[in-house]
Amino acid sequence: MTKQYLKPLALAVSLALTVSACGKQDATPADTPAPTASTAPAAAGSTAAVDSKSIFDVSELGAPAEACTDFNQFVNAKWVAANPIPNDRTRWGAFDKLAEDSLNTQHTIVENAAKGADQAAAGSIEQKIGNLYKSGMDEAAIDKAGFDPIKPKLAEIDQLKNGSDVAAFLDKSFAQGDMLVFQFGAGADFKHAETQIGYTFQDGLGLPTKDYYTDPKHADLRKAYLDYIAKTLELTGVSAADAKKQADEVMAFETRLAAASLAPVELRTPENQYHFVSVAEADKITPHFSWENFFKAQGVTIDKGFSLSQPKFFAEFDKLLAGAPASQWQAYLRFHTIDGASDALSKPFRDNKFAFYGKTLSGQPEQKPRWKQVLNAVNGSMGMALGELYVKQEFTPEAKQRAEELVTNVRNALKARIQNLDWMSDETKAKAIAKWDTFLPKIGYPDKFRSWDGLTIVPDNYYANLEAAQKFNYDYDLAKIGKPTDRKEWGMTPQTVNAYYNPTDNTINFPAAILQPPFFDAKADDAINYGGIGAVIGHEASHGFDDEGSQFDGAGNNLNWWSKADRAKFDARTAKLVQQFNDYTPIKDKPDAHVNGKLTLGENIADLGGLNVAYDALQVALKQHPAEASQTIDGYTPDQRFFLNWARVWRGNIREQQALLRLNTDPHAPASLRAIGAPSNMPAFATAFQCKPGDAMVRPADKQVKIW
Repeated sequence: MTKQYLKPLALAVSLALTVSACGKQDATPADTPAPTASTAPAAAGSTAAVDSKSIFDVSELGAPAEACTDFNQFVNAKWVAANPIPNDRTRWGAFDKLAEDSLNTQHTIVENAAKGADQAAAGSIEQKIGNLYKSGMDEAAIDKAGFDPIKPKLAEIDQLKNGSDVAAFLDKSFAQGDMLVFQFGAGADFKHAETQIGYTFQDGLGLPTKDYYTDPKHADLRKAYLDYIAKTLELTGVSAADAKKQADEVMAFETRLAAASLAPVELRTPENQYHFVSVAEADKITPHFSWENFFKAQGVTIDKGFSLSQPKFFAEFDKLLAGAPASQWQAYLRFHTIDGASDALSKPFRDNKFAFYGKTLSGQPEQKPRWKQVLNAVNGSMGMALGELYVKQEFTPEAKQRAEELVTNVRNALKARIQNLDWMSDETKAKAIAKWDTFLPKIGYPDKFRSWDGLTIVPDNYYANLEAAQKFNYDYDLAKIGKPTDRKEWGMTPQTVNAYYNPTDNTINFPAAILQPPFFDAKADDAINYGGIGAVIGHEASHGFDDEGSQFDGAGNNLNWWSKADRAKFDARTAKLVQQFNDYTPIKDKPDAHVNGKLTLGENIADLGGLNVAYDALQVALKQHPAEASQTIDGYTPDQRFFLNWARVWRGNIREQQALLRLNTDPHAPASLRAIGAPSNMPAFATAFQCKPGDAMVRPADKQVKIW
């Protein structure tokens, strides 16, 4: 098992990205919570009785003057000081606490499934999840096996003599779901979004981004990575001297791949995610790697072509096939095979991997307890099956209905804002509304869950189970190629605390697990719910019109629907937002560590648009219920409570190593800045808290950004 399956086309944009130890997006977040059924959202205009202490504890707030100087400090500083980061985490905040508090529900589900697996119906998801979890919790058997599960793969690697052998090995490995060097999977065609095609995508690096291989500031991490590679190889019996030599070979190999790879900012450009070629054209780019043979090995029929998404990367891959010594390929493949399987091998392998990726790179003092590690693997392997069990227990039809009402209200507010824009022409507005008309909101969970028939999971072989699930999921994905795009399919499990927008099918998606406090609260006033889930809904809808989403039409095709003049105005406004975030230096004592305004632009546009849209929707709701509009709770007006809950969502703390890693890799700005960034651009915020010109939270009129 080289790695758990990751979808190559990471175009969908989420509210909060979960980053794995090596800085790549996890297929499933490590901690996926489970809300209780009692946390359904309040419908717009709810007049439910409010227990303000339980909904928003105002004793956590700072001195009133702080609201206009640092709103994040005002709302969150006391909570952060009283809630240190647990030793098994690299950050701790509202999202993380929600996950931690709710994770026990999923734990109960898998524990019960494991206990009842012998009595469960043969082939049921209950039996499969139970067996998978049971096998992962059998540490004695896993430790006894050592690295026996991967010895056959290592033996195959030892037999590679040349580039042709390597190519054949990769063909076979991919067919098992083991993706090395690059990734391959299905996705909507950027030019014909109604159809799924194959996508190949750059990969193959053990460090987070290409800059880590050359930038002097990462020299210590490169040294630590070299030591990790060598130790990883030594654990399989390679001598210390030979392991050091092989580690140098791996680093040299990856450095070449890194030089040909695109940086995270570059990968945000649609043109760098899609490069449609015929099989014959692809073979000209990689004359030493036959794509016809590759697709045949995967059991995939390619019609007119596929996306060789980063041609420069694949050209370098081909040069390595032709020119790199077989011994260097062996060292690279050997290391990544061991590294990718380490979490499913014995304790020395698990500890070794955590020492580098957990402690050194991310600053995490301790590993998570075993049950959380195994539950993470269950989510990565059978997450949607676990989600099916989860929603039966934890999410009601009433909750879904109430969420749908809020989605409708916020979407209507977005439409009104588009119609009333003072900088966009009527022609472009009409096309923006046409895209708005085709939004497909999806709430809670899929209308139809996928089948797991054909996947065999046994109670006593953890590695074999993960391999089986990996291949099953890979084959499931590849079966979509050449088929119509299913807009109703989900890219997140119901138990994920997150939400996302996908421009290639124009859907906004809200998993069940986010429909709970502090986002949704059945007992809360409208201001709290609109400042929480309302802003989340607005955020995801605004992604359809951010710098990237705005390059796709309502059908999901990557095409320009803008007039030249309107696009220039849009770019001018977004440039101001880029500069705002470039100016932030969020890490104490590191004044040179700036936010990357271009990398985070899409999320910052979505925050700004989403908060404005949710505020407008709240005003509509308050007009419909004047009694609420004039009501104060704990001394705070509805407008104030709206912004208070927005900031509360982003409360949290983060370890320095993780903060630095995310500045380099995460398209989301640090949470503390998300609490203040959008409000500082909104006159409504200044009015709500009676802030004055010159206050830090009040940007001058010519510096404020208004896009949507």
